[in-house]
Amino acid sequence: MKNLKIGGVPEHFNLPWYITLKDKEYQKKNINLRWKDYAGGTGEMCNALREEEIDMAVILTEGIIRDIINGNDCKIVQVFVKSPLLWGIHSAKNSTYNEIEDLKGTKAAISRYGSGSHLMAYVHAEKQGWDTEKDLDFEVIKDLEGALEALPEGRGDYFMWEKFMTKPHVDNGPFKLLGECPTPWPCFVIAVRNEVLKKNPQEIKDILEIINHTTKTFKEIPGIDTVISRRYDQKLEDVQEWLSLTHWSQNKLTELELKRVQKKLLQLELIDATLKPTKILS
Repeated sequence: MKNLKIGGVPEHFNLPWYITLKDKEYQKKNINLRWKDYAGGTGEMCNALREEEIDMAVILTEGIIRDIINGNDCKIVQVFVKSPLLWGIHSAKNSTYNEIEDLKGTKAAISRYGSGSHLMAYVHAEKQGWDTEKDLDFEVIKDLEGALEALPEGRGDYFMWEKFMTKPHVDNGPFKLLGECPTPWPCFVIAVRNEVLKKNPQEIKDILEIINHTTKTFKEIPGIDTVISRRYDQKLEDVQEWLSLTHWSQNKLTELELKRVQKKLLQLELIDATLKPTKILS
């Protein structure tokens, strides 16, 4: 049996992976696929791929593209979620910030440099017409748990994270939601280390076939909204809204989509140069 390791955020987007793993779908193809949660998100997973802790990752599109350009020896094999990620923009409930404009020139709490929360702070600032040199500053807080602790203490002024995962903390806890910012591209892709792609092409193909078969009909699973609600401590109506907005994919990232991401990263000076599609896409 071939041993392979995959990483992803412990969020509802990745429930199809948990289902296929629980049902031992990969073992039927003689693959022992092991999942590892990365609460720290994309920056943490980029590092795990570089350190060969994992072989594959379900990862934010803009984050892995930037890291491949910066030397991460991986390729994107396909899109996992084609709909945009809806980033909520949060401040502490006890803060004086009540609207987006109040955040200009303040400090964004980010999980780490190179993470989605870091890169999307630039996208959001540009959308607001802010000067990304003068109006952006950062405080590293590691993950959502870190932000829940840091923001009420004044370490960081606002925090960007997936809107529905943070909603319980807006309804009941230390956050208030000031606005939202969707990614201007498909949000999650599957990336694989090049060494693994070379050594195990059939296993990667089998893994993709299994997960794609599940995501095609994921929304049709009876009671899936209730399962998500209980597992991720979400209100049922929030889960139903999230499901209506979320669309999984079984297709490759197109060269046009890749061009759009690279162009934006270059414009925001988050990369120094672009790469040819053959260097990034499998």
